[in-house]
Amino acid sequence: MVKTNYNYAGTYDAQRMARAFSTNQAASVKYSLEISRMIKGKSLDESVKFLNDVASQKTFLPLRTYHKKVPHRKGQAIVGTKSGRYPQRTCKVWLNILNTVRANADVKGLDVKKLQIVHANATHGFQRIRNQAQGRISGKSRKSKSAHIEVIVREVR
Repeated sequence: MVKTNYNYAGTYDAQRMARAFSTNQAASVKYSLEISRMIKGKSLDESVKFLNDVASQKTFLPLRTYHKKVPHRKGQAIVGTKSGRYPQRTCKVWLNILNTVRANADVKGLDVKKLQIVHANATHGFQRIRNQAQGRISGKSRKSKSAHIEVIVREVR
C-alpha cells in the first residue's frame, strides 16, 4: 500500500506551512528516526548544514535509541551521547527531501530563510528482495531497506 497521508497531529495552516513526503526511499528507518529527532525544531538551513556535516563525516549522528554495540566518537557529546555513526546514504535522501520542502515553500511564497521544521517522521516502506549470487542458481536472498519520509516546515515570524 502506498503512503498518501501525513502523521502530523497538529493543525496544518496552508498559509504559513509547507510540506513534502517521499515514499519507499532507499534509507534506513532507524537512522531516519534518529535524524528526524535531531532536526525537529531547528531551522531548515541549520538542518541542511548538520546533514551535510554528517555526510562528509565532520560530525556524527548521535544514536540515542539504536545504540547497542555502537562505538563512541571523538569530541564533545551531542545531545548527551557520544555514540554515533555516519549514515551517508540516509543523509543524502534527507537532503533531497529538505530541498523539496524548501522548493514547496518557495512556490507558496514563504520566506525560505525563516523556515523551521515542526514535523519530521519516518516509517517503514516496502522491503524489496534481491538475490545475492553465491555460485548457485538460487543464491541468497537479501532484503533492501526502504522508508517513507515526511517533513513539515512553518514560517517563523
